[in-house]
Amino acid sequence: MSTILDATAPPGLDALIAARIRREREARGWSIAELATASGVSRAMISKVERAEASPTAALLGRLSGAFHLTVSTLLARAEADAGPSRIARAAEQPMWTDPGTGYHRRAISPSGAEPELIEVELPPGARVEYTASSFAFLRGQVAWVLAGRLVIEEGAEEAVLGPGDCLAFDLVAPKGHAFRNPSGTRPCRYLVALHRR
Repeated sequence: MSTILDATAPPGLDALIAARIRREREARGWSIAELATASGVSRAMISKVERAEASPTAALLGRLSGAFHLTVSTLLARAEADAGPSRIARAAEQPMWTDPGTGYHRRAISPSGAEPELIEVELPPGARVEYTASSFAFLRGQVAWVLAGRLVIEEGAEEAVLGPGDCLAFDLVAPKGHAFRNPSGTRPCRYLVALHRR
């Protein structure tokens, strides 16, 4: 589920994520054992993540953020905001995070705390990222707009296949998880996600 810190990750982002997870846990007065129970993530893994000895996968972040009653995006945005506020997000300074499980790249385009929150994702060929329903429970709206390649979005038993220029508004009412899948075996898929928090 996790791997030692990725050498390609921008300096400081993994440490910001680790500190934010610890801060969210402590703000609730939870022990590591209590967070483990609430999230289904082992105490050992939580300890490694909080010490920045392991970089969490997107799926693991989904479990932790769901336990905190936050979306993955909100958790990452809070971590990014810990570096300091700004109304301008310069391209060269936009935080990039790489999921060690799938290799997908997530770039926060909008300034921290902005609404809507804009995220650019590059999903490697054949990769699939799944999020539980709790990861979406605190969003008011979400859309995905494909920039290049093909993207399959799974919502429970339903699938939507999107090509360049196609845009999907998510069904956030039904209690089901979502998955993003690149059906291509050779080409990455790039898409933009816009999120509105409650």
